[in-house]
Amino acid sequence: MTDERPLSALPSPAARALAFAAILIGGFAGGVIGFALVDIQYSGDATWPRGLGIVIGAVLAAGGTAIVAVLVLRALGEWRDINDRR
Repeated sequence: MTDERPLSALPSPAARALAFAAILIGGFAGGVIGFALVDIQYSGDATWPRGLGIVIGAVLAAGGTAIVAVLVLRALGEWRDINDRR
């Protein structure tokens, strides 16, 4: 019996956890940037614009980070597949 693992394109749990953490950190950073941009532009009571800046910044940054994370995870899977063929 051989010790071959079944073929799977699924990345390791550690890689998936790191990608998830990166998406959360990216979303948080986007929210902070969105808040800061609105805070600079408004004076006085700007509660809802600041909140909107947080939401839009967080969603855009998390979405962009998620796209990069998916591409990295797919490349990691292909790289592992190429190394397994050798």
